[in-house]
Amino acid sequence: MSNEEGSGRRSATARWALACVPLVLLAALVFVIQKWGPGQALSASFPPVEDIAFKRVILYGKDMNVDPDDPKGVLLHVVNDGASESTIAQVLVDEAYWPFEIEPDATLGHLDTATIRLSYPWVEGDAHEITILTSTGVTFSTEIEVAVESPTFGWTYLATFTILGVYVGVIPVFLGLLWFPAMREIGPRGLGFLLSLTVGLLAFLGVDALHEAFEVAGEVPSSYQGVALVVLGFVGCVLLLQVLSRWARALGETRGEGFQRMVLSYTIAFGIGLHNLGEGLAIGSAYSLGNIALGSLLVIGFAIHNTTEGLAIVAPLARHRVPFVNFVYMGLLAGVPTILGAWIGGFTYSAVWSILFLGIGAGAIAQVIYAILGQLDRRTNVAGVLAPWNFAGLAVGFLVMYGTGLLVAF
Repeated sequence: MSNEEGSGRRSATARWALACVPLVLLAALVFVIQKWGPGQALSASFPPVEDIAFKRVILYGKDMNVDPDDPKGVLLHVVNDGASESTIAQVLVDEAYWPFEIEPDATLGHLDTATIRLSYPWVEGDAHEITILTSTGVTFSTEIEVAVESPTFGWTYLATFTILGVYVGVIPVFLGLLWFPAMREIGPRGLGFLLSLTVGLLAFLGVDALHEAFEVAGEVPSSYQGVALVVLGFVGCVLLLQVLSRWARALGETRGEGFQRMVLSYTIAFGIGLHNLGEGLAIGSAYSLGNIALGSLLVIGFAIHNTTEGLAIVAPLARHRVPFVNFVYMGLLAGVPTILGAWIGGFTYSAVWSILFLGIGAGAIAQVIYAILGQLDRRTNVAGVLAPWNFAGLAVGFLVMYGTGLLVAF
């Protein structure tokens, strides 16, 4: 080894060491503030700030087999969302104190979780209010709007959620793909109208996904920073798809426009699939809480609403020959996530994951809209989506999704 190589290696090590110095000093500063900072003196003068959040409420019966001697009861999954340590002292159900068991411990530090079991004979179809009382007398409540036994992982519920996902997500998307033969017969102006219609459809889905994400973000413990998760999923997905889009454009220079349009259609299917995953999460979780009426009107409403998604997938391919197997792949990519979402929502719903998936889905849709608008600008030279027929397609697409969305009622 030469002296120059050794010197270069030492200098690189020195640079890394210098870069770590601020981090080490920062860690020392945090330790000093935590150990001897002014907050310690002030904390003794004020009561602790407590915040117990409910992550999930499970109503169990004989099917869950929690305890052979306990035919009915409630499981509460809670988390300490406050900065102070909290001790759960009492639990009230419908304003009456009730004995409970808690694991692993009744005293929770910041972000510690616990499971509370109540041997409470809940009444199916009734509403119940559960209140947690801490050792300092602070109360935190949650309401069970309609008491029904929570789904347990088994063939019956698995088949139910699968069939529901097929009806709501898979079949409607494939029905929408059947518009492809008719699209091949339209002229350039008609194609611009369809691409603009696709933008309108996707714009509604994107707004809907963000609305749901921010709505759920308000329900999660504040320590998880729900809004930040939405932004993380949205921006992260946009950047990832932008990288893939550049790769597709570079590859498309040698493979032609047909390849680029195929990639765009797969990207649309991917974005719709993520949206449908969030939709499935909502369906599964609502079903497990008894907040959804699984009637024929609901299934019909979702079927009509989601059929338009298939139209959005195939619109960019209207001028190209497409091997049949690609329609199968795109339909499964857009529809099957509805089944996965229903499984997750019904058995192990997590609001945090729901927020993240909805943010990712909205980001994917935003990136696809940007790509389609770029195609419209190239086709119409200047006007793009502002051309009269294209603007009409945009408005029709949004109104169609809004109108079919009225048929879906949770």
